[in-house]
Amino acid sequence: MDPYEEKKYLSPLDKAQDEPPVAVEASIESLTIDTEQEVVTNKPLIPVDSLLEHISELRKQIIKALVVFILFFIVVFSTINFWFPYVTRGHSLIILGPLEVVKFYMTISTTLALGLSIPFFVHFLWSFVKPGLKEEESRFLGLYAPVMFLLFFLGVAFGYFVVNPLSYTFLVSIGAANFNVMVSASEYMHFLIMTTVPLGLLFELPIVAIFLSSIGLLTANSMKKIRGWSYIAMGVGSAVITPPDFISQLLVLIPMILLYEISILIVKRLERKQVTGAVQ
Repeated sequence: MDPYEEKKYLSPLDKAQDEPPVAVEASIESLTIDTEQEVVTNKPLIPVDSLLEHISELRKQIIKALVVFILFFIVVFSTINFWFPYVTRGHSLIILGPLEVVKFYMTISTTLALGLSIPFFVHFLWSFVKPGLKEEESRFLGLYAPVMFLLFFLGVAFGYFVVNPLSYTFLVSIGAANFNVMVSASEYMHFLIMTTVPLGLLFELPIVAIFLSSIGLLTANSMKKIRGWSYIAMGVGSAVITPPDFISQLLVLIPMILLYEISILIVKRLERKQVTGAVQ
């Protein structure tokens, strides 16, 4: 009996090489997974063709807006001698230097051209973002966009025909008691813009309330609960956006309170319609 029969030392070359080692299989699989992950991560989040298409469409809308603005600027600047007396309401204004005339004409023409171009700007912006909006958002903007323009122009008209003349007369009369009041053209236009444009924005309050209600961030009950704080905020806001006199602040605060109450009624009516539609 051979004492070394049970102890046979085989060379690694004598082992069967039919299957690769497990470690080699694991490394191959991990390499395959890593390659697949690299392929996935190398893909852009937004396709290049789609991005270029959006940029091209945005550029097209911007060019349209610039063309509209330039056309309005040319029309306003060339007809300034016809409509300017209506803006000044016959007040005696002064210019402090020869270059101030050109500067003033350019400023007022740019301001009016920009104001007249706003509806077109919004239309071009609407054409650009409409394909990416949800159905509810598209329906909301399409329905209330004309109302937004109407409220804005009503606010500007209220400021021009009511707030501006009353506050201007009041302030000039106070100064005339002790001073020889001379108003420069640039100061008058600054005063006119300050008493008209902010009111146009404030008149959008019902639309803002409707939008917040439609997305569930605002209810009629919540507006009633914060009514007192809202009145205080509106009082502070009217003091900030109007000239520093009580008459102008009161003339702005009263329509703001009325618009707030109208917004509560509109939101309450929308909530009733939603409840009725859900029941049916």
